[in-house]
Amino acid sequence: MPLHILVLGGTTEARRLAESLASTEGIRVTSSLAGRVSRPALPPGEVRVGGFGGPEGLAEWLRAHRVDAVIDATHPFAGTISFNAAAAARAVHVPLLALRRPGWVPVEGDRWHLTDSLAAAAELLPGLGTRVFLTTGRMGLAAFAPLDRTWFLMRSVDAPEPPYPPRMEVLLDRGPFRLEGERELIRRHRIDVLVTKDSGGEATAPKLTAARDAGIPVVVVRRPPVPPGVPVAGTPQEALALLRELVPALPEA
Repeated sequence: MPLHILVLGGTTEARRLAESLASTEGIRVTSSLAGRVSRPALPPGEVRVGGFGGPEGLAEWLRAHRVDAVIDATHPFAGTISFNAAAAARAVHVPLLALRRPGWVPVEGDRWHLTDSLAAAAELLPGLGTRVFLTTGRMGLAAFAPLDRTWFLMRSVDAPEPPYPPRMEVLLDRGPFRLEGERELIRRHRIDVLVTKDSGGEATAPKLTAARDAGIPVVVVRRPPVPPGVPVAGTPQEALALLRELVPALPEA
């Protein structure tokens, strides 16, 4: 019977990991997607969409589907599912590891303002600028809704739902984004402050360079921590190596 690996996915790294696992004989991989993005890029192997019903529901799913290991390769800001996965893995005694792309690091010339939440980011904005490039996604826009004197250019994959800021233009787009395009967005919309989450990775990093080149401040929301005790890998390759330490019976690719 093949080893069954559950990948909690939705990220580029999760798809790459699923590709490696699915191409290895003796491994059955199931990728779980939250279903918050329309038309997601589906990874190879089995795919399920939707929540599990909290840690208890996930634990029951792990038992029922005879899962041998779980890899939490969700978005760095998908904090709830990460803690649910940790609780469920403990309850079922299944190995768990997290795959998190490295966070961004400021360099010379950056004007970063670090915060721990979207609400804290919103509080900073009146003192930083009036035309905001908001790249935190369509969830959580309620934090910026009270800012009726600030204009927002909000970019996301899918259209947002209220509540959101009254003065807002929506740009529907999906990365990766190129540096010249980010520079043009900042210039054309007269952006004077950028707001982003520390998602890490290269697909959306050009906006940081464009902001640095334009000399505008950047409000960066720190990512939530990985649950205590969960080993972390930074790349799909590191995740596979760590998985083999946790599951010695895992077949070689």
